[in-house]
Amino acid sequence: MHLFRVARIVNRSQKYFDPETLAAIQPLSLRARTLVEGLVAGMHRSPQRGSSAEFAQHREYVPGDDIRQVDWKVFARSDRYYLKQYEDETNLSCYFFVDQSESMDFRGSQSPLSKLEYVQLVSCALAYLITSQQDQAGLVTYSKSIDAWLPASSSISQFDDFVHLFDQGAITREGSARTKITRTTDLPAAVHDFVTRLKKPALVVICSDMLGELVDSQRALSLLAHAGHDVVLLHTLDNDEMHFPFDQATQFEGLEGLPDLTTDPRPIAMAYRRAMQQFQQDLQVICRQQNADYFLLNTADSLARELPRILANRRRSTRN
Repeated sequence: MHLFRVARIVNRSQKYFDPETLAAIQPLSLRARTLVEGLVAGMHRSPQRGSSAEFAQHREYVPGDDIRQVDWKVFARSDRYYLKQYEDETNLSCYFFVDQSESMDFRGSQSPLSKLEYVQLVSCALAYLITSQQDQAGLVTYSKSIDAWLPASSSISQFDDFVHLFDQGAITREGSARTKITRTTDLPAAVHDFVTRLKKPALVVICSDMLGELVDSQRALSLLAHAGHDVVLLHTLDNDEMHFPFDQATQFEGLEGLPDLTTDPRPIAMAYRRAMQQFQQDLQVICRQQNADYFLLNTADSLARELPRILANRRRSTRN
């Protein structure tokens, strides 16, 4: 049932996964298509039994079973009723939960892509992989609440629908910027709406910088876990946010309602790095408590390294 059990990625060329190359390509649809050219997916099998074409086993009939599944040839030989069971290869539903708040627009000096652009490409690539396996991929974008919802589907057009929804979000964000509307984030509120609307458990991949209160992160992950969802957190940060390379007087732009700040960063650099490292560790602890997988992504890193790392580690976690 798990998405990444036998999925594989093959790098035909580093250029397909290099952030600088992808940043030079416009628009998003071309970036995404360039990236997925390097993806090769394998099929997986589920322990669930359904009605696909590949036979799995027999089991004895019990009252209430569908008699259309009775194997009459076996009955003719044994005078007993047995049902056919089959392998079900298309029972996974995965939703990408993508943060579109203002902080996700940040792009530092070492990163050719913003955090939002980076996770959009990750989402498109993995959605392509999922639908190639005949599984279902869906998309939810959020900020203070859910902004847009694309129901999960295995349709061959789903990749194009992902790109279209992201493009529509860009238009909305440009409008908000012109009218000076602040795009804050409220992950618990968005997750609450999500679990209320989606009754069937799914694999939920959260793509966010998670730059909010840890108690809110814990509450959101707890809501998903309580609803039976399998959760993966792709904690996405910019290289400058992670390593704080500033060494001269700098004006830091406030996002999501916070004021701008001009300061000498050198006296606070060490404390900042310690606080950021502790923040990452605390998020990891919260994920472990809620049985969620945690992956830290740096937007300066090539997707040639990051995508295989996510797939390989996710595959190992499903076997444990």
